[in-house]
Amino acid sequence: MSAKNVDRHNRFRNITVGFRVSPEEHKQINIAVALSGLSKQEYCYRKCLNRDIVVQGNPKVYKALKTQLTLVLDELKRIEAGAGVDDELLDNIRLITVTLNGMKEECEWTP
Repeated sequence: MSAKNVDRHNRFRNITVGFRVSPEEHKQINIAVALSGLSKQEYCYRKCLNRDIVVQGNPKVYKALKTQLTLVLDELKRIEAGAGVDDELLDNIRLITVTLNGMKEECEWTP
């Protein structure tokens, strides 16, 4: 039998919540989870309960940021003069910007 899953208040988590998403929504959720540094479960329940997502800078988060910035750069190179920018790309750019700005304020470093 596996170890009991408890939260930080030592409450036993034994209820499963599931929902369906489109492949595009799944991709967006996975990007947000990677950039948060949290587990998918932790990220989803914090968002559902309208709790703050506080990103702690660590190698996993930095790698996710680098990967996403590389993908954004490739997509921007593909786009000519701003035409054809889709909402998902803009959402990714906003999420990366918020994450980097939050980490900048937390670490008090200047690029």
